[in-house]
Amino acid sequence: MTQIEITTDDGVCPAHVYTPRTPGPWPAALVFMDGVGIRPTLVEHCERLAEAGYFTLLPDLFYRSGPYEPQDPSKLFSDPAVRQAWFARHRATTTSAAVMRDTRVFLDCIAAQPGVRRGPVGAVGYCMGGRMAVIAAGHYPDRFAAVAAYHPGNLADGEPDSPHLLAPKITAEVYVAAASDDATFPEEQKQRLAAAFDAAGVKYTLETYPARHGWVFADIPVHDPAGNARHWATLLELFARTLPR
Repeated sequence: MTQIEITTDDGVCPAHVYTPRTPGPWPAALVFMDGVGIRPTLVEHCERLAEAGYFTLLPDLFYRSGPYEPQDPSKLFSDPAVRQAWFARHRATTTSAAVMRDTRVFLDCIAAQPGVRRGPVGAVGYCMGGRMAVIAAGHYPDRFAAVAAYHPGNLADGEPDSPHLLAPKITAEVYVAAASDDATFPEEQKQRLAAAFDAAGVKYTLETYPARHGWVFADIPVHDPAGNARHWATLLELFARTLPR
C-alpha cells in the first residue's frame, strides 16, 4: 500500500493505492468508502481486492473536512450524539456534485498509472459510497465497465440528484446488494430503481441480503459474515466478467 495525495478542484485528497503482486497490466478498481471513513478495516479490505489482481484506489472522500481520527464504528451506530456530530461535520462536504468533480480526477489518476490496463475500470461502493458508485456510472459512462453497490442508501429517493435518474446514461453493468433492514433503501425505492434500469436497458442485478445496513465490514456492529462472504463472491465475479486482464 502506498499513500498519495491527489489534487482536486477543491483541494488535496489523501488516497491509498494498492498494487497487485502479479505482473501487470492490471484492471483497476475505484473504491468509494462508507460513512465511517478511512480506517484499518477498510485498508485491509482494499488490500484483499489488490491481492485478487486489481489495482485499487481508495480516496478519502472526507478530505474537505480536514484531518480526522478513525472512529469507533460501534459508537457511531449506538450513540446518536456521536453519529450526529460525525455526519454534521462530513455530510455537507460529500455531496454528489462534489464527489463527481473528484471522480473525474480519481479516474485520471488511475489512467496515469503505468501498470494499469487501459480502458474502463470497475467501481465498488459501500453505504454512501454505493450511491456514489452508481452516480459515477451515470456521470462517466465511458470510464466504467462495472459498478457494485453494497448496502447503499437512497438510490431512488426522488431527489434531483437521485441515482436512478441517471439510468439512461449508464453503460456499465451494475450490481446492487440491498439490506433487508435499511430505512434508507426501502422496497419502494428498489422498485423505482429496477423500473428505471429496465426502461433504460441497463444490465443489472438487484438483490436483497437478509442483513442490516452496514453488514460488510467486520468492525461494524451489524457485520454479517455470511453476507460478507457473498459480497466478495459477487464482487469478484462481476469484476472477472467485465474487466479484461
